[in-house]
Amino acid sequence: MKKIPRIVPLIASALAVASLAACVAPAPYQTTRYPYQPQAAYPVQQQQQGVYTEYGRVANIEVLRTERPGTGTGGAGAVAGGVIGGVLGHQVGSGNGRTAATALGVVGGALLGNSIEAQNNGPRVYESYRVSIQTDNGGFRAYDVPSPGDLRIGDRVRIDNGQISRF
Repeated sequence: MKKIPRIVPLIASALAVASLAACVAPAPYQTTRYPYQPQAAYPVQQQQQGVYTEYGRVANIEVLRTERPGTGTGGAGAVAGGVIGGVLGHQVGSGNGRTAATALGVVGGALLGNSIEAQNNGPRVYESYRVSIQTDNGGFRAYDVPSPGDLRIGDRVRIDNGQISRF
């Protein structure tokens, strides 16, 4: 009977662990509504040469929460974790101890793989902010931003080419 060198299962285990670790990274938050300006109700004022600069005050800052529902577990994490745990458990001991370590590795790996998959596929909650500005000429603008920064209600601001800055 031909023996497999000890390095082969170790390399296979390392590759399996690396592939599971890649599954843990959360999806990046992306917004397509920046800056938010309802065009029909509040048209952007422009001059002939370029974009009109407006001044105003921050009227309100709202927190917008969006949730992505989870997809649950499909069993792939448990299977991958069980395989990795079994391979790693097989590296420990000899005889009946090796068999017991392999069985414990399969069970522990399956539980861990299922837990990682459930965490990765669980619901996610994202927060963004809607900054409402009352302009000096009586207009009203609302912008969705990932963070309001140092803006507070009542701050004097300048809106230049859709960018809000304290004034």
